Amino acid sequence: MTELSNSAQTPTLRRPFSVRTQPGFATIAMVCFFLLYAPLLPLVVYSFNSGTSIAFWEGFSFRWYVAAWDNEFVQDATIRSVVVATSASFTATCLATMAALGTTRTRPYRGLTAIYAMINQPLMVPEIVTAVALLILFATIKAVTNYHGLAYLIIAHTAFCIPFAYMPIRARLEGMDLSLETAAADLYATPWKTFRRVTLPLVWPGVLAGLMLAFVISLDDVVITEFVKSAGQDTLPTYMLGQLRRAITPEVHAISTVLLAVSVAMVTIFFFLNRKMQ
Repeated sequence: MTELSNSAQTPTLRRPFSVRTQPGFATIAMVCFFLLYAPLLPLVVYSFNSGTSIAFWEGFSFRWYVAAWDNEFVQDATIRSVVVATSASFTATCLATMAALGTTRTRPYRGLTAIYAMINQPLMVPEIVTAVALLILFATIKAVTNYHGLAYLIIAHTAFCIPFAYMPIRARLEGMDLSLETAAADLYATPWKTFRRVTLPLVWPGVLAGLMLAFVISLDDVVITEFVKSAGQDTLPTYMLGQLRRAITPEVHAISTVLLAVSVAMVTIFFFLNRKMQ
């Protein structure tokens, strides 16, 4: 009787809920992946088509990759895309690092949640709304200053990329042990020296992951770029959009395949860095 009463009082341990153990999860996941990535397969295949058709296979060739490489408009758009994405991602990562430090390396204070929401605002608001707002703002500035340079695109991309860089950096800081930073402060290290010698080396994987994520987001952006850019400031995605409005050729497929490869490579590196952070 005593054993029965003890067993009745002992709570049964339940396994934590996991969606992966549910019936049919693997099948549904495979169907979702197929629907997501199956349309990309014809794009990649027909980028190697030797003919001009985008629907009929006429033989294997690198013709359209060579044509895209030799196209001066593609070269200009690619250089402009890389310049904008590099400038915006570096600036956004620096600002995101400071924001992450300001929201994690401090005591909780009133308004902290509002600041967090403000930083992530570009993720919650539709991109078209942000693009229209930036268009109105920059149109006013252009009318006053008569400046129509590339800085507007860099500023717009920076504002949009900050939350994408902020998330992995904040996650890294929240998972860090404060003992080393506390020890540095006890040894009379200044806040700047503590950050440079202790915090930054530890948070560096998150900073690098945020930088790459911001770079990919800026490189692939179309909506904000289309609204903000001035005449003659096409990036590679907006150039491709303009070509699609005229006539679709396998050259667009080749450019899309290269962009896809770059994006996949960057996201893969981000994934492995994110695993390293955990």
